[in-house]
Amino acid sequence: MLKTLTTLGFTETDAQVYVFLTTEGPKQARDIAEALRIYKQKLYRGLKKLQKKGLVSANQEHPAQFSAVAFDEILELLIKIHLKEAQRIEQEKDEILNQWRSIINKRHPS
Repeated sequence: MLKTLTTLGFTETDAQVYVFLTTEGPKQARDIAEALRIYKQKLYRGLKKLQKKGLVSANQEHPAQFSAVAFDEILELLIKIHLKEAQRIEQEKDEILNQWRSIINKRHPS
């Protein structure tokens, strides 16, 4: 599962955290850090990044408990992101090709 997540763009640490939260349920950061043997600073950066991406959520308690978003929701989110990126590239295709040709022509004039 970790390899699958890394191919979807997760870092190895983020993938470990996500799988841990999926299998163990909501946990406080110190419990995650302890179980996965990750420095707290690195863990907090990763959790913040995962939250920004909508892959992990936190409750309002203090200290907060973090939960993994359901994997099927993540797949849907990743599909939408990649489709948008593909559409953007398709829309900008002519401009990208013109820039590429300009670079090539400067290096190898006819």
